[in-house]
Amino acid sequence: MAEETFEAKNELEARLLAAMNGELEAEDFMRELMTQQIFIPIKDDPDSGIKGFQRTTKATPLVVQDEDGQNILVLFTSPERAKEFLAEMPGYGGGLLADFSWIVERMESGFAIVVNPGLEFGMDISPEDVTQMLGLLADKAGKN
Repeated sequence: MAEETFEAKNELEARLLAAMNGELEAEDFMRELMTQQIFIPIKDDPDSGIKGFQRTTKATPLVVQDEDGQNILVLFTSPERAKEFLAEMPGYGGGLLADFSWIVERMESGFAIVVNPGLEFGMDISPEDVTQMLGLLADKAGKN
């Protein structure tokens, strides 16, 4: 059986792997996730003349809907992990690395998050968990 092994390419992937293998508690992983950078696919600006380059200040992240109509923000642990998925998403040739906490702070309530869709090592974050993360960020901001 030719099972592909997942090799962590950055700290975020190492922590995700540890969480999936039961070596890191889910709550601890979520706390650590808030301090990590993550890749967010952004819709190409067709007027920029450069594929994957944004000229406008309004970036359109990749959002999909599940069969229940739930909005899901698509993120990846690295740009390399996004390539295959984005090949199936016309108009999403680029993106940016951003702090996960920065992304969560800007999300509307009711959104879910999927990290590394289509890959064995990924995760789904429910809207309730996103709300909980916003609470963690608010608590942290209040202490500073």
